[in-house]
Amino acid sequence: MRKLFLLGIFPMLFFSCGQKEDSEGKVEVARVELSPSTWPKKTVISAKAMDTLKAWTEFNDMETSFDALYGVENLEDLRLVIENMVEKQNLWAKSEYPGTFALAQVKSRQKVFKTYMLKTKNDLEFQTDPQETLLKMIHAYNAVRAQFNVTVNNTLDANLILEDGTDALEALEEFREDTPKVLKKETGNASKSKKAVK
Repeated sequence: MRKLFLLGIFPMLFFSCGQKEDSEGKVEVARVELSPSTWPKKTVISAKAMDTLKAWTEFNDMETSFDALYGVENLEDLRLVIENMVEKQNLWAKSEYPGTFALAQVKSRQKVFKTYMLKTKNDLEFQTDPQETLLKMIHAYNAVRAQFNVTVNNTLDANLILEDGTDALEALEEFREDTPKVLKKETGNASKSKKAVK
């Protein structure tokens, strides 16, 4: 009888301790206070870049969704805004990029932004504190906006680099071909001068 009693007490203690840990974890998430006023502001896009971005409706829809982020008051609001942002970002990624911004630099920064946005959504679903990933997501979005400015302000012509690069490669090949001949001549002259010195 005592053995059955002891066997019954151990599982009860085990399960009751596990429930306390779960309830404490939920309390921590409930205590998370969002303060959008302390979050980094959006990077300003230059007027030159805005001229191109005005016609890109998918980007503008994403902008509107991102602006809603600064109006959240609680975790449930944040969850709804992030879900909307995920939808808008997927449409933005599938859209046709304007010629100026159809670059790997822009698309790669957009993928980093998507990664942190999904991490933030994951934090909300698993009821962990989303503050850290949320800040990283904002920084990643600012990196996309900053890349728009860099792309528009870049006055270097890529074709010139490629053409000069081709000429440089041809010169390098000629150098590689001529180098063994020059080395043989110099080695031969050096050995003759050593014999003459002896």
